[in-house]
Amino acid sequence: MSNVAQDTRRGTFADTGRYRRWLTPVSTRPIAVLEVIVVMAVVLVAASLVGGSDPLGISRPFPWIWLFPLVLALRYGTLLGMVSVVMMVAGWYGLYPVHTSEAFPVPFFIGGAIQTLVGGHFGDTWGMRSARARALNEYLNDRLVSLTNSHYLLHLSHERLEKDLLTRPATLRDSITRLRQTTITAPAAAQAERGGLPNAGDFLEFAAQVCQLEIAAIVPAVKGSLVASGDLAARVGEPFAIDTSDPLVRHCLETRSLAHLTNVEGAAESNTQYVACAPMSTSEGDLLGVLVVKRMPFLSLNHDNLQFLLVLLGYYADGVDHAGAAHGILQEVPNVPYEFAVDMGRLERLQRDARIESSIVALVFPRDEEGDSLLEHINRRRRSLDLTWSLQTPTHSIFLNLMPATDPAGVDGYLSRIESSLHAQFGLSLEAARIGVHTLHIAPRANGTALKRLLQRCGYDG
Repeated sequence: MSNVAQDTRRGTFADTGRYRRWLTPVSTRPIAVLEVIVVMAVVLVAASLVGGSDPLGISRPFPWIWLFPLVLALRYGTLLGMVSVVMMVAGWYGLYPVHTSEAFPVPFFIGGAIQTLVGGHFGDTWGMRSARARALNEYLNDRLVSLTNSHYLLHLSHERLEKDLLTRPATLRDSITRLRQTTITAPAAAQAERGGLPNAGDFLEFAAQVCQLEIAAIVPAVKGSLVASGDLAARVGEPFAIDTSDPLVRHCLETRSLAHLTNVEGAAESNTQYVACAPMSTSEGDLLGVLVVKRMPFLSLNHDNLQFLLVLLGYYADGVDHAGAAHGILQEVPNVPYEFAVDMGRLERLQRDARIESSIVALVFPRDEEGDSLLEHINRRRRSLDLTWSLQTPTHSIFLNLMPATDPAGVDGYLSRIESSLHAQFGLSLEAARIGVHTLHIAPRANGTALKRLLQRCGYDG
């Protein structure tokens, strides 16, 4: 995988996004009112200079000047479109002073106003739809990046176990699990004290063990820039000062990719004091810090080992980023799976920011042979995007299905499909199969408490 190529593509898309947001803004900025007034003033002045005795073109076959309010309405919406209509009316009084005593050209202005209203309504509707689609796509992209990193980490961990960790087969898995939990349980004060990188020392010790780092340090970053070199989040080996002007550090910050002696042009000739620098970036591209490696064994300075280190950094950064979203849910329901809690936190933010609804469907089965068969049948028919969680009580089995971007109508459709499948396979309905149904719609906040109440309704008090 080429990190430089990926970062280049991200930069290109980011630039395109900036131009797109300027040309077709999703939300109306406060300065938009001034923009509309300035544009219409320029249009009216130009019309007075080139329009002769009829600047607005009232007597012409087609009123071309109304295209400008239409474009402004499409760009900014109905309200600011009507501001341009008001300026057109004011322009008539200013450009036709000798005709103010004549009848007002009602058809000319009524037709233009209706055209502007239609364009404004279209702009409002599609601007809102675009914002919702973009928010949903960002969520899906976050899920995809997290899944890709997890799969790559699994692949590398298997290779590492086969090569040199056969004597300690559980070390990698147990260490990652421990680091994941420490990012969740670390108090907020510790996060603030360490620049937002809780238990960075434990992580760096683990990374030094599996990647054979001898002297290294983690420098936290704030808003994409490194903090002062003395404020290190963690360090292994001898103390050393961080030179932010070093070619490897600069290359790492500029490209947000792994930088080492063999992939940075001119690094060896510039007498760099480091052997590698790796960004600690989340799946959304936020830079939390940089790992600077000053010394490591020569045989460990290879692509596979450095790539493994980069993935570990991304895994830890995602854990820190997701810890806030999952922390409240894990406090209320401590035994909820980590991935389930993280995704609930993401969907909570999606509901709060873009009003995109998501739901949880809880199905309660009798704990017997028939109930287990029905649970497996329903589990096989879940959507690929859904996340599931199964738990048991002495008398029942509970199956929770987290359904992103699913409103109450979507939940009804899901239950209808389940019932149809049960009827076709077993000749049973949900009621006849003794399956209890409970639903929870993701709210903008306090979903941990809501999930706890949902489990209590299902008969689970653990």
